[in-house]
Amino acid sequence: MANIASARKRARTAEKSRQHNIAIRSRLRTFIKNVVKAIEAGNKEEAQKLYQASVSVIDTSARKGIIHTNKAARHKQRLNARIRAM
Repeated sequence: MANIASARKRARTAEKSRQHNIAIRSRLRTFIKNVVKAIEAGNKEEAQKLYQASVSVIDTSARKGIIHTNKAARHKQRLNARIRAM
């Protein structure tokens, strides 16, 4: 444990930030998983609707630095390609 007050505060701040990032990352994965489930079920309309919602979450995660911008683009590209291939 840190001895200096500023280091203790930094440890608390880092833990809050870590928990927040975990929540955002979990939300991102859930949205992507929902799109994949709709694709596997063969429901194109539902997949498109969920894809639109997931794009917003993916972009937000990239903007906040949770994932890299290129990873966000890769997720969107692959999901969109799977929907178009249906």
